[in-house]
Amino acid sequence: MPMESLKSRIPDYAKDLRLNLGSLLNDETLTPQQRAGTFVASAVASRNDTLTRAIVAHFRKDLSDEALAAAQSAAAIMGMNNIYYRFVHMVGGDYAKMPAQLRMSVVKDPGVEKIDFELWCIAVSVINGCDLCVNSHEKVVREHLGSEMIQTAVRIAATIHGVAVTLQSAEALQTA
Repeated sequence: MPMESLKSRIPDYAKDLRLNLGSLLNDETLTPQQRAGTFVASAVASRNDTLTRAIVAHFRKDLSDEALAAAQSAAAIMGMNNIYYRFVHMVGGDYAKMPAQLRMSVVKDPGVEKIDFELWCIAVSVINGCDLCVNSHEKVVREHLGSEMIQTAVRIAATIHGVAVTLQSAEALQTA
């Protein structure tokens, strides 16, 4: 599905999302790979098949096979980590001192520049609402990329999640 077709599916009551999506698609704050990976990881994390297909199709040219897999890996591994570390953060106590015992080797060798992967992990963690993971990854990325690039990634995540929610409800109400 071309991006214009996707944007046309966003109802007028959510036109701000359509406008934000349009401006972020062309934002040059991030490198093409960083922007594309942030969009892909955010779409996967937002769990809307229509949106994910459109985003991957639009950005496929900007991502090598390894980078596409890394963006998908960021969504997958943070899907697990965000749940676990959100629990640890909520409950505290002994859990914070215990080893997670969860395999997460992709974080050490994601197949792309580690800082790009870390940026994608922030976007996914924001969508999944894990305070501990957002703070941990943000500190690493801020040292290398700065606040403006992180803010752009989070704006992408917020917009993509809003579009996913809007498309889901629009599709549900069409069949109601």
